[in-house]
Amino acid sequence: MARAAGLHPDHWYPVACSNRLRQGQVIETKFLDRPIAVFRGADGKVGAIENRCAHRQLKLSLGAVQGCTLVCAYHGWAYDTSGRCVSVAHDTFGKSIDRIRVGSFPVRERYGLIWIFPGAPARASQTPMPEIPELEAPAPWASVAADFVWSSHFSMIIENVSDFTHAHLHRKYRPFNDAKLISLETVGTQVRLTYDVLVGDGRISKHFVDRTRTRVDRMDLCFEYPYQWSNTGDRIKHWCFVLPMDARTTHAFFIFYFDAVQIPLLRRPMPRALQGILMRLAKRLLITPLLSQDGQMVQAEQQAFERYPDTAGHELNPAVPAFQQVIIDQWRRHAMPANVTHEPA
Repeated sequence: MARAAGLHPDHWYPVACSNRLRQGQVIETKFLDRPIAVFRGADGKVGAIENRCAHRQLKLSLGAVQGCTLVCAYHGWAYDTSGRCVSVAHDTFGKSIDRIRVGSFPVRERYGLIWIFPGAPARASQTPMPEIPELEAPAPWASVAADFVWSSHFSMIIENVSDFTHAHLHRKYRPFNDAKLISLETVGTQVRLTYDVLVGDGRISKHFVDRTRTRVDRMDLCFEYPYQWSNTGDRIKHWCFVLPMDARTTHAFFIFYFDAVQIPLLRRPMPRALQGILMRLAKRLLITPLLSQDGQMVQAEQQAFERYPDTAGHELNPAVPAFQQVIIDQWRRHAMPANVTHEPA
């Protein structure tokens, strides 16, 4: 059952937007119920450590950042980004604090996001992150990012962003319409699918898409476990990243980026100086309201699942069970490693 699965920890997961964590600030989050404190020190570097003091187990996020350490609010125990207790604000009674530490997580900042690796730390350097070269080019594409915390299992969100049978929900905005699934295949931990679909046909948004350079009647999507992405005509793309905080709470991060933005009526490419203004307006007037509709539905779906846990729905889109099977298989791989022998029940 996909709704009972978690996500394999041996991947990079975003936990926060970089611009929301300033020097001297700390925030709290979770990965599969494991509390995490994320803080930025005076040197600008980010640390992610277990959100508990090794002394009395209080949340470290209740404390404050001092210099490059996170200090517990109760007794002033200070931890560096490796989780090591480096000082205490009281007499140690002759005892050493050298071995006092809490767990820590490898951290990276990329694409405006703070990422952690919640799995085995030794595997972090060998585990690839999503690659978005269009955002790191000398002339990066126009982009907009959005994130939401929804009371929903992560699998429902993955299904939502890849299952285009819910165009009815977005009929006001028409981000996609008349979708027909024309290909579907599972290759390893990837589910690849293609829709014939009319993209960006909203009353206002359609005037900003340069259709002379972009094919907007077909979209490729992929659930590249544990991430999801789409590609329309190699000019309109997006990624969705999910952080499973617990069994019914997910922090979802979206990045949309474009290389087909035009000036309405003139049908000329929009100068990059204006694209940033357009992206901010699009986020406020289109992207956030549209994704908020999705959020309302996946939260309602979570409530319905909890109300009818033993009632199976009738699924028509074959892509949905394909996503679920990959999620189940990877969670079993984490829970039952191949080198562990299990006695039959």
